[in-house]
Amino acid sequence: METVLLVVHLLLAISMIFLVLIQQSEGGLGGMGGGSSSGGGMGGFMTGRATANLLTRSTGIIAAAFFVTSLTLAIMADDGRNKGSILDQNIGKTNQKQVPSSPTVPSVPSAPVK
Repeated sequence: METVLLVVHLLLAISMIFLVLIQQSEGGLGGMGGGSSSGGGMGGFMTGRATANLLTRSTGIIAAAFFVTSLTLAIMADDGRNKGSILDQNIGKTNQKQVPSSPTVPSVPSAPVK
């Protein structure tokens, strides 16, 4: 299930990049139109405004689906985590150094006898 959702997420990301790149820029001569009024040379099939509306809607729909798959993948990845507060953990006992009950004397190495 997670693999299928990840593949769908990747396809949505690629299609969203593609849709954003083919949209006409706001001003100047750049973008798909290139200064012509035909909206990318489609031969009168769709006007420039209709193409822009279609691309804008498609980008919005794909962006919403990308957002939903992102949230779903994040929720699925969170299932295995320990769900508790850091403040609730008993970390005081684990970080204290072990103090020996009786003092120990370090051994002194003896000098070799000649």
